[in-house]
Amino acid sequence: MVRPSFRYSPAGWPTFFTQVTNSGKISIPVPEWNKRLQQVRVTKHDLNQLVMDYLVIEGYKEAAENFSRESGLQPPVELDTIEERTLIRNAICRGDIDEAINRTNELNPEVLDSNPRLFFHLQQQRLIEYIRASDIEGAITFAQTHLAPRGTENPEFLRELERTMTLLAFDNPPEDIAPLLGMGQRQKTANELNAAILASQNQGKEAKLAGLMRMLTWGETMLDERCEYPHVDLTTGLLGGEVAKPEDASALEP
Repeated sequence: MVRPSFRYSPAGWPTFFTQVTNSGKISIPVPEWNKRLQQVRVTKHDLNQLVMDYLVIEGYKEAAENFSRESGLQPPVELDTIEERTLIRNAICRGDIDEAINRTNELNPEVLDSNPRLFFHLQQQRLIEYIRASDIEGAITFAQTHLAPRGTENPEFLRELERTMTLLAFDNPPEDIAPLLGMGQRQKTANELNAAILASQNQGKEAKLAGLMRMLTWGETMLDERCEYPHVDLTTGLLGGEVAKPEDASALEP
C-alpha cells in the first residue's frame, strides 16, 4: 500500500508526483521517472563517441572503420594500432608469448622497458606455457635463467615464481594454483599488456561504457536504499515494463 506524499523528496521530484510506501521509501511512478530521464539531454555525438571508444579499446578495427565512415567521427588513434593490439592479444591467448613480446617491441619498446612488473608477468606466462606443454626441463632452465634473477630483486616476483613452480609438483594441481594453467590466466596477461599499450597511446585502459555501467549499478544500489523506482533492464536498455518505440532513436539531439 502506498500513500501520497506532500513533503519534498530527496530525489528532487515534485511532492505531488511521489508516494511513500509502508517501508518508508519514496515510490516514483514510471511516467514521472521517464519524464525526468527525458529531460537529460544526450547528443548523438556523445553516443557516437562512446561507441567509437568501445570499438577502439576492444580492438574492433573493421567495425571502427565502418562506424567512422557512417558517423563522420574520426577515431582517436591510428586504426592500424588497433589491429596490432589485436594480434598481440591473440598471440598471448594462444600461448605464443615470444610473438607478443616481439610485436610489442616493434610497436613501442618503451611499453615493456618502462614496466618491469608487466615484463615479469609475460615471462611468467612463458614459464607457464612450458609447464602446459609438459616440458619440465625447459621450464626449469627458463625459470633459472630469466625469472630467478628478477625474483631475487623483488620479493613479490619471488612469491609469484615460487607459486608457479609449484605446478611442477602435481599432475593435478590444487584449486589455489590450477587456474594458472587455464585460459583465464592467458587472458589476464593479455589484458594487462593491452592496458599498457593503450596507456602508451594516451587511451583509457578500458572502454568508457564499462565505467558507465559500473556507475549505473552503483547509483541504483544507492537509490534502492531510499526509493522504489523503475530499474533499467541491462539486456534491453529499457525501463521495467517499457516497450521499444521507433521514435526513441530519433529523440536524440544531433
